Amino acid sequence: MKVKGKRSLADEAVISFKKHWQLYLIIIPPVLFFLIFKYYPMLNAVLAFKDYNVIKGIWGSPWVGFKNFQLFFDNPMFWPLVKNTIYVSGYLLLAGFPIPIILALMLNEIRNGRFKRTVQLVTFAPYFISTVVMVSIIMLFLAPRLGFVNVALNYFGLDSINFLGEASMFRSIYVWSDIWQTAGYSAVIYLAALSGIDPTLYEAAKVDGASRFQKIVHVDIPGILPTITIILILNVGSVMAIGFEKIYLLQNPLNKVNSEIIATYVYSVGLLNANYSFATAVGLFNSLINLVLLFVVNGLAKKFTKSSIW
Repeated sequence: MKVKGKRSLADEAVISFKKHWQLYLIIIPPVLFFLIFKYYPMLNAVLAFKDYNVIKGIWGSPWVGFKNFQLFFDNPMFWPLVKNTIYVSGYLLLAGFPIPIILALMLNEIRNGRFKRTVQLVTFAPYFISTVVMVSIIMLFLAPRLGFVNVALNYFGLDSINFLGEASMFRSIYVWSDIWQTAGYSAVIYLAALSGIDPTLYEAAKVDGASRFQKIVHVDIPGILPTITIILILNVGSVMAIGFEKIYLLQNPLNKVNSEIIATYVYSVGLLNANYSFATAVGLFNSLINLVLLFVVNGLAKKFTKSSIW
C-alpha cells in the first residue's frame, strides 16, 4: 500500500494557483502598480544622502552622508518651519476632527428624509471643488476692497481688513475653509459606521427610557469609537504632511511668516533652485516624523481603546 507524503509549500502554491488562477490574475495589475509607482520610487530616497549630479545620475553621484540633513537642521529657518507646520496641522486636527463626527451624529438623528438629503448635499458638495477654485473663492470673498466680507463690514460702518495680508489670520483662514470643504465628506465615513450599529441596542435604550442625547452618548459614540480611533491615528500620522497646494496658493510676502511650512520651503528652496538632494533630505525627514507619530499613536490607541491599525 502506497502512503502519500505531505505536500510541500511549493506544491500547495501550485495547486492553489491552478484552483484560483482568476483571482491571482485580478490582483496582478494593482500589485504591479504599487511595485512600479510606489515601492520602486522609494529606492530613490537614497538621493538624500548624495550630492546629486545630473550627468552622473542618482546612483553615480557621490555620497555625502548626513550632510543635507545637517544643512537643514543648521538652517535658521528650521524651527520656524517646524513650528508653522505643527501649528497649522495641530489647529486643523483640533478644530477639524470633531466637526465631521458631530455632523454625522446630527444627521443620524434627522427623521425628515428630504431635509436630511438636502443637508448632506449642501455639506458634501464643497468637497468636489478643486484647490485652485477654492483659493479663488477665498480670495474673492476676502478681497480688501470688493470682497463680500469687507463689503459687509463697511455696511456696518467698520473698516476693511486685508485678511490675507494679516499673518495672524492665515491659519484660521486655511483651517476653517478646509473644514467647510471636507467636513461633509468626512461625515459620510461616520454615517456608514452608525448604520452598522445593532438596532437592538436602540430598542434596549428606548425601553430603559433613554433620551435622544443619552442614546448618542451611550450607543452611537461607543458604536463608532473604533472608526474614530482609526481615523484619528491616520490624521495624527500625517500631521507633518499637510497639503502643499492650498497653502502655497494662499501664501504672499505679507503672511509668509506664518504660512511658510516645510512643504512650501522644499518647493521654493529645493526644487526651484534644483537642489534635489536637499529637497529629498527634508522630505525624508518629514516622512520619518510622520512614521514615528503613527507608531506612537497607534501604540497608545491599542493600549487604551483596544482599536488600532495593526
